[in-house]
Amino acid sequence: MSEIKKEILEIQKKINSISGKDRISIMEVCGTHTMSIAKTGIRSLLPENIRLISGPGCPVCVTPAGAIQSAIDLADSKDFIVATFGDMLRIPGENGSLQDRRNVKIVYSPLDALDIAKANPDKETVFLGAGFETTIPLAAAAIMKARSMGLKNFSVFSMGKTVPAALKLILQDKDSSIDGLLLPGHVSVITGRKYFDFLSREQVPGVISGFKAVEIMTSILLLVKNIMEGTTPVLNNYKKVVSEEGNKEAQRILNEVFEAVDADWRGIGNIPSSGLGIRKNWKDFDVLTKYGLSLKNLPEPEGCLCGSILMGKALPSMCRYFGKKCTPLNPVGPCMVSSEGTCAAYYKYN
Repeated sequence: MSEIKKEILEIQKKINSISGKDRISIMEVCGTHTMSIAKTGIRSLLPENIRLISGPGCPVCVTPAGAIQSAIDLADSKDFIVATFGDMLRIPGENGSLQDRRNVKIVYSPLDALDIAKANPDKETVFLGAGFETTIPLAAAAIMKARSMGLKNFSVFSMGKTVPAALKLILQDKDSSIDGLLLPGHVSVITGRKYFDFLSREQVPGVISGFKAVEIMTSILLLVKNIMEGTTPVLNNYKKVVSEEGNKEAQRILNEVFEAVDADWRGIGNIPSSGLGIRKNWKDFDVLTKYGLSLKNLPEPEGCLCGSILMGKALPSMCRYFGKKCTPLNPVGPCMVSSEGTCAAYYKYN
C-alpha cells in the first residue's frame, strides 16, 4: 500500500471517530473540488452521515442563458470574433451553441485575445469574461494592455462573478442545511484567507483546501472537528499558495477596471453586488456599452435542475434528463457542459 493511501485511510479513521451520528452537510464551493472528489471516490470513504454537496463554484454553470445567447448572436455577426475559454463552447442557446459558429476562437488567456484583435483589425474581438476572482484579474490586465497598445477593436463581455454574495444567499436560505464549507483554493490565492472571514458571522466554519485527495480529506477532517465542537473559524489548509491577504497586485488590477454590480446567476436569480462590471472610465472596452447591446432574457430549459444543483438542493441523479436526454455530448444544461460542472463530474465518475 502506498504512503498516500495509508495517509488517507488514517484520516478516514479520524473522521469516523469524531463524526458522531447526526447528519453533517458540507458544501464544496469550487468546481475543481467537485471533480477531484468524484474522481478520487472521496464520498465512498466518508461515514454515511457526512454528505458532500456541490455548490455554485463553476463560473460557466452560473452564466445566465441570456448571456450565452447574446454571445452566440455576436458570433453570428460577420463584424465580430468571439474569443472564449473552451468550457463555454457547448452550452446550448436558442439555436445551437458557440461551437457551431465559425467566428469563435478558443483562447487560454484573455491576453491571447489581444493577438487575435491585432491580426484582425476589420473585426471587433470580444473576450467572454466568465469567471470568478481567479480569472477576472487577467481580463482586467487585458483591457489595460489594450488601452496601452491603442487597440480599438478589442472589448470584453463581462460575466464575472464574486463568491461571497452567493455563499451568503445559500447560507441564509431558510431551507439551507449547510454545516461547513470547503472553500476554493484557486480563488483564495487571489483573495486571501481573510476574504472569507464573513463566514464566522454566518456561524458556519470554512476550510480553504488544495485539490489532492489527501488535502481534501484533511480539510474535511478539520471541518468535521469544528462542526462537532460548535466553532466557526475560517482555516487555511492550503498555505503553500494561499496567504492571509492574497495577491495584492491582482486585486489592484481587478479593482482598477471592475466594480461590484448586481448580477444574475443562472438558475439562482439576481444577487446584489455579486457581479463584476467594467468601470465607467474603461467602458470603451465594454462590448455592451460600446455597441448598445442588451442581454436577452431567456428561461431555463423546462425540467432542468441546474439551478437547484448549484444551490445544493438537488443531486444530478434527481434530474429526469441526467444521463438520458442530457449528456456531455448532448447537454441540456450548463452543469453537464463544463469540466467543473457537477453533472459532468457525476456522469464521468459515478
